Amino acid sequence: MQDFKIVIFIMVILISLTAIANKRKLPYPILLVVAGLIIGFVPQLPDLALNPDVVFIIILPPLLYDAATKTSWHEFRTSIRPISALAVTLVFFTTVAVAVTAHYFIPDFSWPLAFVLGAVVSPPDAVAASGIIKGLGLNKKVITILEGESLVNDASALIAYRYAVAAVTTGTFILWKAGLEFLLVAGVGILIGIVTGYLFVLAHKKIENNPVVETSLTLLSPFVSYLAAEQFHMSGVLAVVSTGLVISWRAPEVFSYQARMRTRALWDTLVFLLHGFVFILIGLQLPLIIKDLGHYPFSQILGYGLLISVVTIVVRIIWVFAGAYWQNFFQKKKKTTDGLPVNNEQDSTWKNVLVVAWTGTRGVISLAAALALPLLLEDGTAFPKRHSIIFLAFVVIFVTLVVQGLSLPLLIRWLRIKPQDNTIAEEKELRLYFATTTLHFIEQELPVSLDNNLQQELKRKYEQLIHDLAKEIRRHKKAKHNKQKVQATPPDNLLNAKLEISKFQRALLLKLHKEGEFSDTVIRKVEQEMDIEELKLNLQVPKEE
Repeated sequence: MQDFKIVIFIMVILISLTAIANKRKLPYPILLVVAGLIIGFVPQLPDLALNPDVVFIIILPPLLYDAATKTSWHEFRTSIRPISALAVTLVFFTTVAVAVTAHYFIPDFSWPLAFVLGAVVSPPDAVAASGIIKGLGLNKKVITILEGESLVNDASALIAYRYAVAAVTTGTFILWKAGLEFLLVAGVGILIGIVTGYLFVLAHKKIENNPVVETSLTLLSPFVSYLAAEQFHMSGVLAVVSTGLVISWRAPEVFSYQARMRTRALWDTLVFLLHGFVFILIGLQLPLIIKDLGHYPFSQILGYGLLISVVTIVVRIIWVFAGAYWQNFFQKKKKTTDGLPVNNEQDSTWKNVLVVAWTGTRGVISLAAALALPLLLEDGTAFPKRHSIIFLAFVVIFVTLVVQGLSLPLLIRWLRIKPQDNTIAEEKELRLYFATTTLHFIEQELPVSLDNNLQQELKRKYEQLIHDLAKEIRRHKKAKHNKQKVQATPPDNLLNAKLEISKFQRALLLKLHKEGEFSDTVIRKVEQEMDIEELKLNLQVPKEE
């Protein structure tokens, strides 16, 4: 009961602070971590330890699945090279760099222990990355690379972590064998995820007009995929990501519109709560971690933690810039040999490369991996330096999450990177294509026979829509050519009138509900229809561009 009260208390803090963060335009992960730190030192509250099994089995699968289902397969595939370079090679390079630093600078850190620490702090966190970059108006390709990296890199780090821990507990490690097993674990994990994804796609196709069951299936998908892969000791992380990408790719053809609306609302709420709990729990761990350090010199181990943090940050910056230079070098060679133009888009400039290099926030995966270290070795002795590794991991998380997270918006402003969200313009072009194609269908292929007056009335609706959209697109192109900000057009009088009518109907329905002249069942049905109609009207309100 006491733990339940703490959970309710954390939910109150989470909702309140997130509302403040949104109003003040602050990165809410940082605010929640700091709040967790403060709450953790309140003496009246009992300690709330983070259980690694809860993170890996309950929290991680749905968060990865949600991020994967929101990822465009087309964009992910086109950016697969930089994503792989960051999510696989950079993870291993960071592991090695941190291991070398820990072995030579921290007393009594053997090579296996140093590699354990390197594997723990090597992966930037998907939860932290999405929370930090949200709303910063970054280039679309930059977002795709950062989110794609954070989806895949957990698998690389956890596999490296598994072998490093095995080397400590057993005292043996064979590099070539670990490399082959890595390919097996990753490849079979992806395969299990793809198979699981298609099985759920088939299940969704068999279910018709039952949005409750369809929504429930989406809750099962990440856990089934993760546990199926882990059952065979394969990568559950890559399995969940693969399942999410498959279902995202097939979603338009398997989900009904009722299921889509219900699923999105449910998942937005679930992910909001899981994100918040994760960041507050990270902050809550510091008092427990400090308590477990015992008589270890705090200032000394804090210095080691800052050193490891600097290494992880610098290694990423060097690797990202080297990779960008390497890619541009080969593009230039390709241009000279094939005569093809080099891609000089904004996303390949040094400013966006620097943003990618600086966005390496660590999070709950690193902390959970550190806390999951075994207490005893195979011979029954205590796992060496366990509490030190946990504290060092926390320092790296705090520095990369708070320092880099707070400085990222400042860096973007200092670099004068302008938001490049072309979603509104792209949406208008899509609507124009829909309208012109629909008009052709009405004129040439409509199977229903209509009176000439009705047909002309139907055509006029789409002709007017085409005229309005074409005008808006020309305005966008003109503003872009002149490097001006596109101002939102005010809603027309007809739309304003419809919005006022909607308000009147809403007030009237509320009055009838209070008077009790009609049953609640009928009131709710009419209210649901009004909700859908109001949603349609609000989507027509011009947004700030």
